[in-house]
Amino acid sequence: MQLSTLARDCLYVNWALPRAAAPELPPPLRYETHGWHDQEWVFASVLLFRLSGLHLPSMPLARFSYPQMNLRLYVLDGRGMPSVLFLRTLVPFWVAPMSRLLGRQPATGAAFSYPSPSAAPEAECWTWTIRRRRRLEIRGRMASPGSGPGPRLGSWEATVEYFRNRRRGYAVWDSRLRSITTSNVAAAIWPLAVEIGEAGLVSECLADVAAEVWQAPHSAWLCPEIPFRFELGKPIRLPVPARGLPAAEGLSSSAYPP
Repeated sequence: MQLSTLARDCLYVNWALPRAAAPELPPPLRYETHGWHDQEWVFASVLLFRLSGLHLPSMPLARFSYPQMNLRLYVLDGRGMPSVLFLRTLVPFWVAPMSRLLGRQPATGAAFSYPSPSAAPEAECWTWTIRRRRRLEIRGRMASPGSGPGPRLGSWEATVEYFRNRRRGYAVWDSRLRSITTSNVAAAIWPLAVEIGEAGLVSECLADVAAEVWQAPHSAWLCPEIPFRFELGKPIRLPVPARGLPAAEGLSSSAYPP
């Protein structure tokens, strides 16, 4: 199944995590690791965005728009291709049943309060809030390009490319590894400085990561607009890791901007 959409005001917030605190991965995935301070580190991100005009190319008049959040880890797949593993995706409550029925993917409902930075670029700051039992609150403002704690990935442009150049995504659901392939297109980038008000929604998925890590993001930026297409792949049955991933609560068929 192929779908097309536009991701608007897509906020990337990235963290470096100690490899020892990261969950085991389902084969054939493996972490893309980086050395820093005599340890191995891996990366995780949350993406907060609005999907605009989600539709099948064969049915261009039937379109849906809604906010979404996903939490992802940065991995290599069995062919060594830079990829992401989705741990959690949240969508509005009314979207979750549709994602399960049409996309055959689990989706979890949540309440969203998203700003529209591209409509108000002169604002001093913006605040994103997602609520489902626990909360994620992020405040962001325009800033010069820069990186916080964690391994260096090269120039600012190389850092952005590292996180964005991921055309393949995976998620575990019902003991199967499901894949999705997306397009990767150029997009405008606004460097941001962010503060994390609350991080419960991400910390509960990665319980072995120290709480203070979530207060110090590695990097952040906003893409005002990302057009993309994606294709859902066939599921592959696999063994579930012994120390592992949280339940694939909230994987949505429309959760994968590059």
